[in-house]
Amino acid sequence: MVIFLSKDFNKQLVFLKIAGFALIPLILWLLPFDKISAMHSICLYKSITGHECYGCGMTRAILSALHFRLTDAFHYNRLIIIVLPLLLWIWFKTLYSYFNDLKNFRSN
Repeated sequence: MVIFLSKDFNKQLVFLKIAGFALIPLILWLLPFDKISAMHSICLYKSITGHECYGCGMTRAILSALHFRLTDAFHYNRLIIIVLPLLLWIWFKTLYSYFNDLKNFRSN
């Protein structure tokens, strides 16, 4: 069964996607960094082997970078140099595609 939604509903859905996706960095920035940085690691690999994996500390590194603590971010995980630009590129590309969807609704 195929459900066809109205054009106005689809336009509102695109607006909701843009607003939600644009607010992600703001919400992450508002998280209390001190509490998150003090949390215990939940890495399964580290729990089993006792050694850190390549992803250990990446969440704290990304949150550090969002709070402009770049030296702390590098300290938590050195791969932040690669991961953060990729995440930013994916975020901007997705936001751009949402704006293109909105532009397509206006042109029709």
